[in-house]
Amino acid sequence: MAAALVTGTAAGHVKFVKGSAGLGDPYFPQAGNGGYDARHYAIEFRYKPKSNFIRARTKILATATENLSRFDLDFRHLGITSLRVNGKKASFKRKGQELKITPRQGLHKGKPFTVQVRYRGHPRPVTDPDGAADGWIPTDDGAFVASEPQGAPSWFPCNDYPTDKATYAIQATVPKGKTVVSNGALVSRATHGKHTTYKWREGSPMATYLATATSGKFDVTRSKANGILSYDAVDPREAQASVEPLAQIPAILRLFGPRFGAYPFGSTGATVDHAPGVGYALETQTRPLYETAPNALTVAHEIAHQWFGDSVSLKRWRQIWLNEGFATWAEWMWQEHEGGKNLSKRFAELYSTPASNKSFWNPPPGNPGGAKNLFDGTIYVRGGMTLEALREEVGTQTFFRILKDWTRDHAYGNAGTEGFIKLAEADSGMDLGHFFDEWLFKKGKPRNWGSSALRQDHVAARGTNAPASAAPAHLGAIGQLRLSPPAPRAAP
Repeated sequence: MAAALVTGTAAGHVKFVKGSAGLGDPYFPQAGNGGYDARHYAIEFRYKPKSNFIRARTKILATATENLSRFDLDFRHLGITSLRVNGKKASFKRKGQELKITPRQGLHKGKPFTVQVRYRGHPRPVTDPDGAADGWIPTDDGAFVASEPQGAPSWFPCNDYPTDKATYAIQATVPKGKTVVSNGALVSRATHGKHTTYKWREGSPMATYLATATSGKFDVTRSKANGILSYDAVDPREAQASVEPLAQIPAILRLFGPRFGAYPFGSTGATVDHAPGVGYALETQTRPLYETAPNALTVAHEIAHQWFGDSVSLKRWRQIWLNEGFATWAEWMWQEHEGGKNLSKRFAELYSTPASNKSFWNPPPGNPGGAKNLFDGTIYVRGGMTLEALREEVGTQTFFRILKDWTRDHAYGNAGTEGFIKLAEADSGMDLGHFFDEWLFKKGKPRNWGSSALRQDHVAARGTNAPASAAPAHLGAIGQLRLSPPAPRAAP
């Protein structure tokens, strides 16, 4: 039970409470905090790559959702030199990732407030339950900054949970000759003496784990991709291998837009670093981040995430199939579009995997069973198969209506598996409870899930290259899985 502070006011007594430390996600119990809604982050820093030293200031504009006597931010490792709430010094304590802040005066429900934290030190990554590193990952010429699922607090104080989205302004100063690539639009770039300052702004709501400020030596190309402003930054060591896959971005956008709905952001592009030890790419909002030169399938996967994961984000981490299953199915559709195997044939090949191959079928994508399994291959492959089985069950026209309604109804917000099931039932007019139970929640190989189960050849001659109003379509090849030592981790 939260401790309360009662103060007198002209209207009576106001009861102030301590905001919760953590939002109760069973996979990451301390992630996020209660009692307020972060609205905007203004992050400014100077970074010295040679020594991996950062000096920074983050200012957060938030709104109290309770009368707060204290609240928490998520923040790891870096030393705090100053902390103010509404311009006044505030006391604070640290415990693990929790930064516990007590303002001089209580914060009233419904009222905006600001938090400003100055800090410095040597940022380092967070090790995830699957053994992978995320957050601020130093490289030989800068830093690879990819924060899914819990790395954002390694470089800025925040309310680190996907349901608290905010807008961002990120200003980074680095040695001349280095480039900093972040989200959204590049507002300005100015060189002063031996340093260059980059100002980026993302005006669409963004989850903390999708923010980036990746730095290093990059060749930069500005263009338009399917009418959308595009900014590509490629490490020279990866330039040759990146040309062909990045050239596919306009065509990928042309394929996805009519089927998923209008592209949700004002810019696109790619950041290709030379960080082979990372072992994965990430769908950082507007501009996916690749550890080395990607192939076209991985580019399609990460661009699909701009709809599924970035604009429409999950409510709980166990629902990550809504990100990865959708992006995997989209990359299969892209491969079919490029002349690869059709969706139904690929589905049939995957479904022929014996039930005895338990690692192929488990854990079920709707219930990974723990944080260490968030990026298990089944979340991707069986998650993508769930969508292909759904397309064959309800028909292609209805399937794409479901996807477009999903991205429209939840744009720039959050949604969960239950909501997707209800939408699929509403748009199809079918009872799909048993179908989703078989594909998302039951362990082992799905069986007898609906009218088209085990009859995959009935649509083998059709494809998804036709408009969304056409008859059922088919499946391409499995996308690239990535390895992140010591545990296997697929490409987010």
